[in-house]
Amino acid sequence: MTNHFLSCDWGTSAFRLRLVAVEDRNVMAEAKSDEGIGRIFDLWQQSRNSSAERTSFYLEFVRRHINNIEEQIKQPLSGVPLIISGMASSSIGFVDIPYSSVPFSVDGDGIQTAFIAATKGFEHDIWIVSGLRTTDDVMRGEETQLIGLIEPGRQVKNELFIFPGTHSKHILVQRNKVVGFKTYMTGEVFALLSQQSILKNAVEKDTIGESDSDLQSFKKGVKEGNSSNLLNAMFKVRTNQLFDVYSKKENYSYLSGLLIGAELKDLVNANAEIINLVCGLDLAQYYQTALLELLPGKTIEALSGKQADEATVNGHYKIGKQLKIFA
Repeated sequence: MTNHFLSCDWGTSAFRLRLVAVEDRNVMAEAKSDEGIGRIFDLWQQSRNSSAERTSFYLEFVRRHINNIEEQIKQPLSGVPLIISGMASSSIGFVDIPYSSVPFSVDGDGIQTAFIAATKGFEHDIWIVSGLRTTDDVMRGEETQLIGLIEPGRQVKNELFIFPGTHSKHILVQRNKVVGFKTYMTGEVFALLSQQSILKNAVEKDTIGESDSDLQSFKKGVKEGNSSNLLNAMFKVRTNQLFDVYSKKENYSYLSGLLIGAELKDLVNANAEIINLVCGLDLAQYYQTALLELLPGKTIEALSGKQADEATVNGHYKIGKQLKIFA
């Protein structure tokens, strides 16, 4: 299996490992779980093991997923190199690597990495990819996706890349360099409000587009979140229920619109020529609807779910080529 590599995206709340063919970046097998770095860090703290055992503690979870892939393909993977990006290189991961700073080239040149040599207990050389920082913001994982999205030879003059999620990232690229980015805690705040706050009894999970009323309540939320004081607007979710303005499903769409509209507020005066939306279909329908509502004249490129899904693998491949991990 020397013509393959293991691509690992290890975020705060999720883990994904893929066996990839070097020649065509075809994914041969994969394993994923909700064993994100946050969960493993909590388990590590509970274990009370020594600091010297921290790396082996984390890698035990990786090894279990590698065993899963070996069972799928009926072949051993000993010696196959492993590239990890995401939160593994953070203070709650197992190797704390300094961030690379902006401006940063989208071809990945100069990105910080750490190397861990294979051992008898873990027979894979490991390269861990660090993240990016500005003077007041950080990210880990999205930089690898961005590297994977930019095809060789493509010239990005002045474009914004939006990565929706728990902590949405807005990354500005000018002349093929990341010149700045911002983080928005949209997904995390939505989860807290809809599941743990007083508003949880006023909403019921829904998908926009299932009915015209849901779509209209979402659009209203987008406009109000974009133009009003969010702390005041959020309480309207409560009064919407009390005064029978919206059903619980419509209210769910309204709350989603409020937070996404607030996230996108900075874009109203943004000068990026193109806005690229990078996410799966579920989130894309929300963000694309909101962007079209707020920025009707702006060029918006919604990348396919396949492109978004393959971005990390392609980013690992490019980084691997630069590090001469494989020919």
